[in-house]
Amino acid sequence: MTPSQLKAYAAIVRLGSAKAAAQELGVSEAAISSHASALRKEFDDVLYRRQGKRLAFTPGGLRLATRAVELLGLQDQTLREVSAAASGQRLLRLAVTSLFAEYAAPGLLELFKTRADDLAVEMSVHGGDRLAGLLTSRQADVVVGPQGLAAAPGARTKEFLRYEMLAVVGPRHRLAGRRCKPAQASSEPWLLGPSAIEPHGATGALLRRFRIPEDQQRIFQSHAAALAEVEAGAGVGLVPKFRVKAALDDGRLHELSTVGAAASGLWSASTLPALQSPAVASELLRFITTPRATQAMLTGSGANISHFRPSVHVTLWS
Repeated sequence: MTPSQLKAYAAIVRLGSAKAAAQELGVSEAAISSHASALRKEFDDVLYRRQGKRLAFTPGGLRLATRAVELLGLQDQTLREVSAAASGQRLLRLAVTSLFAEYAAPGLLELFKTRADDLAVEMSVHGGDRLAGLLTSRQADVVVGPQGLAAAPGARTKEFLRYEMLAVVGPRHRLAGRRCKPAQASSEPWLLGPSAIEPHGATGALLRRFRIPEDQQRIFQSHAAALAEVEAGAGVGLVPKFRVKAALDDGRLHELSTVGAAASGLWSASTLPALQSPAVASELLRFITTPRATQAMLTGSGANISHFRPSVHVTLWS
C-alpha cells in the first residue's frame, strides 16, 4: 500500500470516478485503475462497484476511504511539522467542528497568532464524535466542539463561549415578518451548513425540534453558502445570532416568528495534561476564555479562513 495508491483511491472516493481522479491528479486513467486494482488485490476486497451513476462501497472500501484520507493527512502533517521545526516555528494542531471553524475560529486565531511570530496553526474540521479520539491519539493538540463532546479521559477542558442559533429567512421569503406555526416552517426547504449532519449541538437540537425530514434539508459545503441562499429567499436557515445581528437589524434577514425558533449552544476546548501536550496548547486554553478572545470570536473576520498558514485541511468521511 503506497501513498500513490492511497492518493488515487481517495480521489476516486471524493470525485466518484477513475476518470475524474486521473484528471485531478494529472495522470492517465489506466494509472488510477492500476492503483485501485493493486489495493483490491492487497486487501482481497473489491472495495467499490459502479451502481448507476454512483459508486457503492463495500464495508472494507468505506473503511479504507477513511484511512486513506487520514494516512495522507498524516504524511502532509509530518512534512509540515518537520519543515516548521527546521525553520524554528512552533505548530499548533487544532481540530474543530464546522460551525466553530466558520463563525468563531477565524477571529480567535487571527488574534492568537499575533502573540507569537514563530507560531503556525493547522486547523482541521471533523465531526464532533471524533474530537475526543483525535486528542487521545495525539492527532490534535487542542479540540473544540459542543459542550461535552470535546472531553477525553484525563483531558483539561474549558467551556468558553455560549451562543444562540436562530432559524431565519430572507426578506422576500413568504414567512418573513409574519407569525407561523412550527408545521408551516417544517414544510419549507431548510438550507443548512455542514453542522446539519451533527446530532449534537444547537443545530441538531433545532432540526429535531421542528422534525425536519431529510428530503427538506439542503446541506451546503459551507454555512456561508447556505446563508447566501437564505438571504435570497430560497428557504429557512440556521445561524448563530452573534454573526447575523447586523443583517437582522437592517432587514437582510428575519428571525422566524414561531415557537422554538432558537436554541442555545456552548463550545468547549480540551487538551491533554500539560506534560503530554505542547506548551502552545496550554497557552490557547488559557487565552480562549479571556475577554479579548471572546470579543475576537464574536466580532472577528468570520468564515474567512483561507489566509491562515498552513491552509485548513478538512477530513472527509469523518
